[in-house]
Amino acid sequence: MNILERYHAMDYGPAPEARNEADAWLAAREFSKALFIGGDWKAASGGKTFDTSEPSSGKLLAKVSDAGSADIDAAVLAAAKALPKWSASSGYQRAKVLYAIGRAMQRHQRLFAVLETIDNGKPIRESRDIDVPLAIRHFIHHAGWAQALDKDFPGHKGVGVVGQIIPWNFPLLMLAWKIAPALAAGCTVVLKPAEFTPLTAILFAEICERAGVPKGVVNIVQGGPEAGAAIVNHPGIQKIAFTGSSEVGKIIRKATAGSGKKISLELGGKSAFVVFEDADLDSAVEGLVDGIWFNQGQVCCAGSRLLVQEGIADAFIAKVKTRMSRLRVGSPLDKNTDIGPLVDSTQLDRVRGLLADGAKQGAVCWQPDAALPSSGYYHLPTLATGVSPANILAQEEVFGPVLATMTFRNTEEAIELANNTRYGLAASVWSENVNLALHVAPQLKAGVVWVNGTNMFDAACGFGGYRESGFGREGGREGMFEYLSAKLPLGPAVKPAPVSAQPVEQAGGDAIDRTAKLFIGGKQVRPDGNYSMAVATAKGKLAGEVGLGNRKDIRDAVAAARACKSWPEATAYNRSQVLYYLAENLSGRADEFAARLTQLTGATAKAAREEVELSIERLFLYAGLADKFEGRVHQPPARAVTLALHEPVGVVGIVAPDSAPLLGLISLVAPALAMGDTVVAVPSERHPLLATDLYQVIEYSDVPAGAINIVTGRSAELAGVLAKHDDVDGLWVFADAEACAKAEADSIGNLKRVWTGNGRSLDWASDEAAGDAFLRRAVEVKNVWVPYGD
Repeated sequence: MNILERYHAMDYGPAPEARNEADAWLAAREFSKALFIGGDWKAASGGKTFDTSEPSSGKLLAKVSDAGSADIDAAVLAAAKALPKWSASSGYQRAKVLYAIGRAMQRHQRLFAVLETIDNGKPIRESRDIDVPLAIRHFIHHAGWAQALDKDFPGHKGVGVVGQIIPWNFPLLMLAWKIAPALAAGCTVVLKPAEFTPLTAILFAEICERAGVPKGVVNIVQGGPEAGAAIVNHPGIQKIAFTGSSEVGKIIRKATAGSGKKISLELGGKSAFVVFEDADLDSAVEGLVDGIWFNQGQVCCAGSRLLVQEGIADAFIAKVKTRMSRLRVGSPLDKNTDIGPLVDSTQLDRVRGLLADGAKQGAVCWQPDAALPSSGYYHLPTLATGVSPANILAQEEVFGPVLATMTFRNTEEAIELANNTRYGLAASVWSENVNLALHVAPQLKAGVVWVNGTNMFDAACGFGGYRESGFGREGGREGMFEYLSAKLPLGPAVKPAPVSAQPVEQAGGDAIDRTAKLFIGGKQVRPDGNYSMAVATAKGKLAGEVGLGNRKDIRDAVAAARACKSWPEATAYNRSQVLYYLAENLSGRADEFAARLTQLTGATAKAAREEVELSIERLFLYAGLADKFEGRVHQPPARAVTLALHEPVGVVGIVAPDSAPLLGLISLVAPALAMGDTVVAVPSERHPLLATDLYQVIEYSDVPAGAINIVTGRSAELAGVLAKHDDVDGLWVFADAEACAKAEADSIGNLKRVWTGNGRSLDWASDEAAGDAFLRRAVEVKNVWVPYGD
């Protein structure tokens, strides 16, 4: 046998990671007293425990205290007690604590890595080289944000006590993603780890003790659904941060509706991995291995849908199969292992069930010829070909080592297939033509897009999704905003609009009767139901009648907004010109609008004129900001730049207030238009004639048909229709508390981004009712990672 033959005959030998330190740590802990509340270790008040087992063998690791609602009460009380002093501490003081946490984790990073692998089942290389270093990076990075908070986020302060619920697939990393920005912002924390993987959170609590975290600032409570529900529903918590399934995310969204709690959801995904014919195929194969078989596919942003151009499909699939046959399935503590076990038998059963359903629907499933370990929850990597776009493997999140494959012919079809999902978390684009890649990336409905790479993360770069992948971001500047609040100029509670009895006393005059129509798709149209409602003057006389919009009118308006492609595709400069033109034309009719305000609201001539002038000023403000509220370029510690692009949310429904009916409507519509959103607006229910008078101004101001649609009618009713409409991407509601809560609860169909006034009015004339705070509501931040170099 010559040297070359010996080389090809070589095989991997075992390279086990020592676990003796982790086993010693396990043996020395009293896990029945593992709740970390107020700086002390406690048993669950009910004495309950749950088992955590080792996925590679099924053996019991520990019996961990199982928190109940009384324990959550105690943790929230401890966090609330610690909040005043922690939030009042200087940024430098908080920065020192965050840095101390990061440095202490560095000193114990091998123990963290081994514990993570034992408890979760992921290969030690991933825990050691990715999860733990990135968790440390988050704490040290956010130490900098803590000290820069006053300068970079003026007028903002921490939201208060934060409830955080994390999943089992990245136990330590998700903990770091959530706790680091919360502490930097001056918040205190009650965090619940997943039942399957509580161990590294317990070790982290020990780190907090050693690093000098003040008592009560960080509280970690292990537990199951009872503990999670208690956190979500607790009135002493001001924000909920959740990472997990879309189903649970919807439950949380509904449970918190009307509570006024800030909420961020990082949920499931069905990410597309798009390979064009000019891609470096060998690199794309390696990226694909990382994209779908990283952590056994138990990753929310896993590239589980392979879209490959037809001309290279056969050659690429052959390369993928060859590479799959060389993946090593085995002990996660072996440094040569590529694929470890799934986290639990229930997850293994779920993956098997979905795979069987996919095969019944026509998928051809292939697996490499490899033996599985005799114990543990292992599943072979699986390639599914012949997958139709409607196949369950192409639509449902499997959360296992299963790759569904489809082909496309051209760029347009690739984009259409990639966006054919209710999710929108991540995507990966492979092409040697950077122009093509950067042409495709902005068109993908995903919060993160990797160009010629995958699974790139950094504390400086935001991560989060669109659609049913949730809302909010973690990491970066936008991630800090999730734990901060700015004081809005709140006024008194909004009272529901009374349903006035018709007819209103007829006003005098010889004018020909005119009923204002709806404004949909650039045209004035009659309401579908052919009903109208009377509008009274401030003296109770009939000012006119407007159409009474219904469900179908909203449907038509949303369709018109969705069909308006020219507005979101217009340059920011062109949008600014149109907004300036709107302001110009409104200014030309200022006297008319002021007179209408006085007629409808009873405002003095001076006050009415001031509202009109301020409305014109608001249009000018957002016209000027349209091409200035821009994204950023991040430089993570890798050979890549990350483009944080501001993109329109999409179709935004707006339910405008009765207070300041002209200024309130324009203050909401203008920022949405400035950022490229298309709008379906429900104007003031009491004073809708101010909106109908705007129709002509809109018509001769070069606004594309469908960019602004106005449906008059009952605010609460139409807000509910917009909330339930799954083709509406965002909803802003300023109405009474019941209407606001219902809008939030009814929005769970597609998990649209909802912003309400929580039943309070705003001082629309104040400076705080304009500017960046409104523009941030009007954009999604998409992070596009672009590597460089050889």
